[in-house]
Amino acid sequence: MRELSNARIAVVHDWLIDFAGAERVLAEILRCFPRADLLALLDHMPESERAALGGRRAGTTFMQRLPGVTSVLRYYLPLMPLAIEQLDVTDYDLVISSSHAVAKGVIVSPDALHVSYIHSPMRYAWDQQFNYLRGEGAASGLKGALLRWVLHRLRIWDHRSAAGVDRFVANSGFVARRILKAYRRDAEVIYPPVDTDLFRPGGDRDQYYITVSRLMPYKRVDILVDAFARMPERRLRVIGSGPEYRRLKAAAPPNVEFPGQLSVEAVLAQLQRARAFLFAAVEDFGIAPVEAMACGTPVIALRRGGAAETIAGLESAEPTGVFFEEQSAGAVVKAVEEFEKYQTTISADACRRRALRFSAQRFRGEFTAFVERAYAEWWRRDRP
Repeated sequence: MRELSNARIAVVHDWLIDFAGAERVLAEILRCFPRADLLALLDHMPESERAALGGRRAGTTFMQRLPGVTSVLRYYLPLMPLAIEQLDVTDYDLVISSSHAVAKGVIVSPDALHVSYIHSPMRYAWDQQFNYLRGEGAASGLKGALLRWVLHRLRIWDHRSAAGVDRFVANSGFVARRILKAYRRDAEVIYPPVDTDLFRPGGDRDQYYITVSRLMPYKRVDILVDAFARMPERRLRVIGSGPEYRRLKAAAPPNVEFPGQLSVEAVLAQLQRARAFLFAAVEDFGIAPVEAMACGTPVIALRRGGAAETIAGLESAEPTGVFFEEQSAGAVVKAVEEFEKYQTTISADACRRRALRFSAQRFRGEFTAFVERAYAEWWRRDRP
């Protein structure tokens, strides 16, 4: 049997533009396998954000040279399947893809093991198709018809390319169910890493509520703003930027603040002092609520997606937050009132302990062990 320590390893990521949630996972995968080569569709990550990747630059495809690719990436979506298939990984014994779009479609040698860590099947091509079309103003008409055809072709390719993956890993049970629905394949669940060393308790508590989010339509920050418009005696701070920033800020009541995009250090200080963190999105995992719990801050969240797995509700022996059941301002108001009624049952220590279940150290141990087992099984299979 070949030893993993001697294997030639490639790590394939979708694209490198900024350091967001998927890139945090990528950074830890590279720490697990420091000798691996890094490949991606394109690499335009600023040098200031590259340190977490060990300063590495990725081998890229023809998309690296396309005009304006970082600002209009979504318009190049139809080219991505072709581009990922041009990456040559035939000389590797192990290929690890980190995929939320097309990275899992890389073509791997029949002698190599392909492990794919799925942040999400392509949301816009599968269950989020209709939200995507509405967000693009293409629910109907010629533009809508064209986009539906493109997404139809993407779904066909996405399902077919899943056959080239030997072992799937999902970042939550929610995503594992989506993998089963889209690809009819089982997946191991290994939760992504949260920087629990950086995000930790500190400082005295204030009375404001907080959310930290990219201000995109599907994040449903508008629900939180509407809820606090009904609770003028309570304060909400919305930290983040994005396409919805101006609209949300213009519609916000005086008790809702929009500080904009802040540094990590400033976000940490805000989380440490907040009364509770609010979360209304259906996310595949949802790293921000776990970062809040790592600071000892309770979470008020929609009981859907990854949040339903990471947060312990009031029914738990050690609750870390309160759930609401639907995406509506009224449900958020009721949840805030319920939180204030039972706040004393939620301790900062319980929140911190819950968050430690998702530490980076835990991720590296679980992911390395999984890949080692899969590689050993792969080389024993059908070989004398």
